[in-house]
Amino acid sequence: MKLLLGVLFLWLLSSEGNADDQEEYEKLEALRSLQFSCEPAMFPETPSSTVHALRPADIKAVTAIGSLQRTPGSGEDLLQSAGKNFLELSVATLAALISTFNPSVLHLSPPPGTAGETPDSQARDLLHQAEEIVELMKVDQMMDFQNDWKLITVFFSAEMSCSSYASTQLKNCVLENLGKLTAVLDFLYEKVPKAFINLVDATELTTASLVCQDYSNARNQCNYVEHSTLHDNILRWSYQDALEKLLESGRFDQKDDFTVVLQPSLQGRNLLLRLGKDDLITTSKTQVEILEDCIFMAVGLWNNMMQPVGQKQPYGATKIVQCPSQENPYLFTYRNSNYSSSLGTSNRKETSQERSYGTNFPCPDRFPSDTVPVSVHNLKPADIQVIAALGDSLTAANGAGSRPHDVLDVLTQYRGLSWSVGGNENISTVTTLPNILREFNPSLVGYSIGTGTQNSKNAALNQAVAGARAEDVPEQVRKLVARMKNDTRIDFQNDWKLITLFIGGNDLCKVCENPVRYSPENYTYNIQIALDLLHKEVPRAYVNLVTMLYIARLRELHQAKNNSCPKVLMRTLCPCVINPKNDSNELKKLIYFNRMYQEGTRQLVESGRYDTKDDFTVVMQPFMTNMEMPKTQEGWPDDSYFAPDCFHFSQKSHSQAARALWNNMLEPVGEKTDSQSMDDELVLKCPSEAEPFLRTYKNSNYTYPNQTPNYGSQLPCEDRSPSSPPATSVHSLKPADVRIVAALGDSLTAGSGIASDTLQDVITQYRGLSWSIGGDESLENVTTLPNIFREFDVTIMGYSTGTGSENDSNAFLNQAVPGALAEHLPAQARRLVSLMKTDQRIDFSADWKLITVHIGANDLCIYCKNPDHYSAQNYIKRIQETLDILHKEVPKALVSLVDVEDITALRPLFVDPSVRCPTYMADYLCSCVLSEEENSENLTMVREAIKAYQLGIQSLIESGRYDTHENFTVVIQPFLQNLKLPLDQDEKPDVSYFAPDCFHPSQKGHSQLARALWNTVLQPVGQKADSFDFSADIVLGCPAQNSPFLGTNRNSNYTPVDPTREPIENWGSELSCPGHTPSSHVPTSVHELRPADIKAIGALGDSLTTAVGAKIPDLQTDWKGLSWSIGGDDTLEIQATLPNILKKFNPNLFGFSTGTSKETAGFNVAERNATARDMPAQARALVELMRSSSKINFKEDWKLITILVGGSDLCQYCLDKETYSVQKYVMHLQDTLDIFYEELPRVFINVVEVLELSGLRQITASSSECALTAKKVCPCFLNPEENSSELQEIKRVNRDFQAGALQLISGGRYEQREDFAVVIQPFLRNTLLPLDSTSKPDMSFFAADCFHFSVRGYAEMAMALWNNMLEPVGEKQTYNNFTHDRSKLRCPNPDKPFLSTRRNSGFGNSDLSWEKTESSVPYWAVIVAAVGGILVGSLLGWVVSRRRTKKHQRKAGTENNIKTTPL
Repeated sequence: MKLLLGVLFLWLLSSEGNADDQEEYEKLEALRSLQFSCEPAMFPETPSSTVHALRPADIKAVTAIGSLQRTPGSGEDLLQSAGKNFLELSVATLAALISTFNPSVLHLSPPPGTAGETPDSQARDLLHQAEEIVELMKVDQMMDFQNDWKLITVFFSAEMSCSSYASTQLKNCVLENLGKLTAVLDFLYEKVPKAFINLVDATELTTASLVCQDYSNARNQCNYVEHSTLHDNILRWSYQDALEKLLESGRFDQKDDFTVVLQPSLQGRNLLLRLGKDDLITTSKTQVEILEDCIFMAVGLWNNMMQPVGQKQPYGATKIVQCPSQENPYLFTYRNSNYSSSLGTSNRKETSQERSYGTNFPCPDRFPSDTVPVSVHNLKPADIQVIAALGDSLTAANGAGSRPHDVLDVLTQYRGLSWSVGGNENISTVTTLPNILREFNPSLVGYSIGTGTQNSKNAALNQAVAGARAEDVPEQVRKLVARMKNDTRIDFQNDWKLITLFIGGNDLCKVCENPVRYSPENYTYNIQIALDLLHKEVPRAYVNLVTMLYIARLRELHQAKNNSCPKVLMRTLCPCVINPKNDSNELKKLIYFNRMYQEGTRQLVESGRYDTKDDFTVVMQPFMTNMEMPKTQEGWPDDSYFAPDCFHFSQKSHSQAARALWNNMLEPVGEKTDSQSMDDELVLKCPSEAEPFLRTYKNSNYTYPNQTPNYGSQLPCEDRSPSSPPATSVHSLKPADVRIVAALGDSLTAGSGIASDTLQDVITQYRGLSWSIGGDESLENVTTLPNIFREFDVTIMGYSTGTGSENDSNAFLNQAVPGALAEHLPAQARRLVSLMKTDQRIDFSADWKLITVHIGANDLCIYCKNPDHYSAQNYIKRIQETLDILHKEVPKALVSLVDVEDITALRPLFVDPSVRCPTYMADYLCSCVLSEEENSENLTMVREAIKAYQLGIQSLIESGRYDTHENFTVVIQPFLQNLKLPLDQDEKPDVSYFAPDCFHPSQKGHSQLARALWNTVLQPVGQKADSFDFSADIVLGCPAQNSPFLGTNRNSNYTPVDPTREPIENWGSELSCPGHTPSSHVPTSVHELRPADIKAIGALGDSLTTAVGAKIPDLQTDWKGLSWSIGGDDTLEIQATLPNILKKFNPNLFGFSTGTSKETAGFNVAERNATARDMPAQARALVELMRSSSKINFKEDWKLITILVGGSDLCQYCLDKETYSVQKYVMHLQDTLDIFYEELPRVFINVVEVLELSGLRQITASSSECALTAKKVCPCFLNPEENSSELQEIKRVNRDFQAGALQLISGGRYEQREDFAVVIQPFLRNTLLPLDSTSKPDMSFFAADCFHFSVRGYAEMAMALWNNMLEPVGEKQTYNNFTHDRSKLRCPNPDKPFLSTRRNSGFGNSDLSWEKTESSVPYWAVIVAAVGGILVGSLLGWVVSRRRTKKHQRKAGTENNIKTTPL
């Protein structure tokens, strides 16, 4: 990168810039961020002989020609002041890049005159420039013109701009310019040997430069004409298309040493000025920043030279400079890109435009009313005298009459063919709305004919403007009104007028570039302004407001491969529709805006705003609302319905739209077709005899939905009296006894979005309307819990009113905070207590208080991001902390704890695009619920969390913790446990119950919540509703006569069902072995080592050895004192662990872990997340711990070390087969044992064989809770399909892990020392899954995550390990019996009371193999094993292998004691 900066700096210094400029050049900070890491290359000994294998290092000379009139920017910009132009800068940049590969590359400045001396001077003729540059190269002494390779960039732009030409002349203009360019390329082809020509279309850049002469005042200078967007996009595409066809013809590829490659066009919006012709964005840029932007564009040109034809990208401020690849080290040409022409064949028949688009007209009654009607609701088709239209290019009919493939002709506005206002010919040949109406009234006026703009005479009252948006329609209305008033054919006051308005496509096409400007609110507002003008200015008018079509269907046409649609042009014309990826948030946002355009205009019309006088109405015509893409018989999108640009309608679509509109006009309001298929055979309807009028809301007997609905309720309760005498117990509290209401929670209780009409307003907190604490108005029109209580006692206080935050005075005791999590609830409780204590209106000690608490949705929404932090345990902890504060501080209170809702019920709101919900906001609103696929791990995790939250609350409240005195209790209100989503008449989610974000309830929803809450508060505990249907007809209940109290546990005579708790029995064991004394003298041989001889104990491993999950439900703590192999908490009678067993033989055993802290870990060096490669480091740490310990004699004391590792390696094997290979596993194990062998005296090492993990698949299949985490933790075992090659491979690797470890240890490597032994303990080799009494997996063995052991499981592990240690090698049990038996621990054999080693078991160095040690497993045998190491530590796996009866089968009768199932 320094080279590029240096070359450019020297080039700039060669200018005549002033000193200040030189200082500015040193600030090229943006360039310093360019990543340029290409390897320097020596100039090749033999330059390429063909241009199609041309490497950067082959290039000897770089230059450019071009007809850019001037450099974009102000007259005083950096480049102008330097006397340079964009061509020179591009040449300098390319030369600087190529110099990395060929330091001797020549930088030939473009010939003089490529940029004008003054802003308005014209560039010299391009052909003359080509002639001059050839002459310069020929005479240059530094190059060999005939033999050196040259890179020439030709910047082509029209010398005579075609922008001002009429559409009929554009084709000739483009061809003329193309002819001039072809002459230039022909000249270079003939005169220049060995040349690679970059052809860059700079037409738009030049146009932007010409129009915007002063960058600093760009907004005032860049006044583009109305049609510029469509006009310029098609013009630019036409140039590009013509150039592509020219080069694809192979005209310049006849010689092997010459080629021309079309690079992406330079566009003004890509440059420093950001001169978008539609949305001018001006920024204040320094001259250096302008220079940087120009260089970035030149770098973009270089990068495109590195990309194959067909894969080149638009220019941008790229930070990476592309390098030639090893596979393709050359500049890309058409030939070496294997590029096939983009010109395809269309599925449209060329004869399609020749067919007639007329219609048979079947209606017999074509007569007007007997007298001119005075009411729009009695208007017959024949009564209409004037027709008009407003809109965009779809109404201007751009391209409607264009021949297939003639894209340039789309600029022609075929207004006479327009669906809603065209009047060419008649109904027999051209179907349009005016031609239909002319069958009723031949004297109709206002329709357009022929072609032309809105200002042409032919346009008549078709005032639609190509490229128009909703914001432009009011101006169209003004012009239309003026035209009608000035038309002598029109009796403006008395003639009936039909006006059709259709707009919005261009808004949606640009919505992603300016979401605020093109928001649904602004769209609807602009439509309102236009309709208001018509309503005010135009008498006797029937206005068709055609609903905006479902524009996303256009993507199907773009994505189809069997048509000749100009895909690049489609992306340019409508980027916000075409460019988003499928299922992206950008696409979801577009669809939402589209639906809200439709909904906003519907609500506008149904407000009745335009039905205030009898001679005017606006009627929604919804036939395009859900319009599908028309299809061919083969099922492909049918492009014959579209103009050649595949964006506008062809005459075929205009005819269908006219028929559909006419039929809509005759259909009653409320029964109109809203999903017309354009490929249907549409038959024109006729006015009925009973209702021969154009249909309006009134003559359709349609009632608009109430725009100001009443959300009040009736309370039928007769007894509204308080207790007499006043209540002294919370269990005898009547509604009228409550004096204070309060609430804690999140945005639901804060009232976010309750009365909002827009997404932006959802942040408003309508606290006065909140279900549990709002007090606006009265119950007659606002249903809230306080308003219900005010019916019993009007003096009740604490409720919130109006809007605002929790800190506003009108919030009062509503202390809910939007976005609050359970962890924020205690702070809310403290503030609430403080407010109640200090408010003079409240008698804190005497007033009865009802406090509603509801929290948890936000925790669940981000649960999957951090399951540990938002665990049920932590959630309940915060709830408990909150309730403890209230219990301690607040007298006379009933706390109504509303159970956490099942928010997964809201998912359908964000699935169906036709539901008007902002699906693009799903991730923002509630990512773990709304953004997840059904049955995904994260969603399953949340569903399990909801259950855990609810069960945890139940356990907490039913514990009686808050029933210690008469004036306080907490009652669970469970009605939100099961939500039922409301549905509309189409069986789709009814969004009227929700705010615009479809997540928070609307006032309609809050009213229902308040009713349900009131009823639940009255219901007895044990009989409370546990479900809520938004759309149910909920009638307010009354207190029961025999028990008129708010329901509590006590007054409901409710007896809690004891929740499932940890078993009360301990998992200890009994061991009474005679003669368990140590050896008479300290043994010198490990093969004569007795249990009592062991002085120190240690362990290596992962989270299994740190005892994660031993105490349910805690998963964050390492319960090292309970670890099976190294824990020493309690005694053997209470908890079975290997150290507790050994302490029976040697009470002074040292090194075992206790508690949970690192300081009491002893010689337990296991770590969470450890894999085999971590074992050597743990071994070194353990050696150092033992060596430095003052509690043991390092050289003399016997040590016992247990190692278990490998589960994590297996679970991650498929993700990195090299790192977790069998060879690496064995190597790491060998390195570990080598450290002990070399450095640790007097040691016996247990290597516990890694278990077979495939059995884990069965337990995950039986429990969604286990499957959820397991697939994430152990993907390599759980993700493969059954019987797949992947599953077979990982099973084989599993067995190879076992075999590899045994082979290592059995090979004699560690048998040369008398005081050292390593023994495989295989009790985890084969596994059966234990079942409970219901034949389901017995989860009492496992921790809450289903991976680690509970204390019960660890106890079984310890006992199995101990027994393995005493069993001779070759006869060790390779399974574990998981029956609870406190007497199953074995004693050492009196005849041979030693820990078993290979030697004292009778084996030599080579007479034991893995196959020989594989003992059979009885059907009843059970092992459930855990392997630590991933996510929450390591994985727990269960494996089974059913085998032949073992020769030394022990205790076969045990099969009657346990129920198991083979895996």
